Amino acid sequence: KKFNKYIEPFVGGGAVFFYLLPEKAILIDINQELINTYKVIKNNVSELIRSLKKHKNEREYYYKIRSIDRNLEEFKKWPDIEKASRTIYMNRCCYNGLYRVNSKGQFNVPFGRYKNPKFCDEENLITVHKALKNANLINDSFEICLNFVEKGDFVYFDPPYVPISESANFTSYTKDNFGKEDQIKLFNIFKVLDERGCKVMVSNSFNEFILNLYKDYKIKILQAKRAINSDASKRGKIDEVLIVNEFD
Repeated sequence: KKFNKYIEPFVGGGAVFFYLLPEKAILIDINQELINTYKVIKNNVSELIRSLKKHKNEREYYYKIRSIDRNLEEFKKWPDIEKASRTIYMNRCCYNGLYRVNSKGQFNVPFGRYKNPKFCDEENLITVHKALKNANLINDSFEICLNFVEKGDFVYFDPPYVPISESANFTSYTKDNFGKEDQIKLFNIFKVLDERGCKVMVSNSFNEFILNLYKDYKIKILQAKRAINSDASKRGKIDEVLIVNEFD
């Protein structure tokens, strides 16, 4: 569909961005390590590949690399390329590819025990490097998108989802949890962008709170597969919602 530029304020893994491959994009995320990784892939992919090749698929080595952010002052001195290399390595070698930090912002996912994890996927890194060529990458909170969005733009929000049960919220993407007040703030931004003449889409879990919040908009119920859950019986297909303002 036609739009001027694409804006994604919770870019995460960027699945929609990489599917659409828009000519102009603004990709935002509050996760500093994630945005740094994208910037390094965009600007220094060859050096990143060289760094990734040095890593080892060994338990002791993994925990040594993981522990580096325990000394925050020391970690801050690391070159951006090495930080990005660490992020990709841990994502590929940790349990279930989960990104989770504790209240101090320290990565705390255990070793995944994979036989042959592909932590240096050169072909994929080059593809991502090319896709990011015209993307503006910003490390900030989702509200900042209001400074960039204009009439005719397409904005996709993929926020941390409302937990579907009390125990479901066992992961933390950043050290600051995304609560009910944040969901309401996001809804108000959705309304502002709708009034501004943008194409707006948001995804979330299927629950009464979200359904009531967005009741005046078009809501589509989708089934999504979830591989990560602390309760094995709850892994599999779950209902999610995709909400859009009026556009074809």
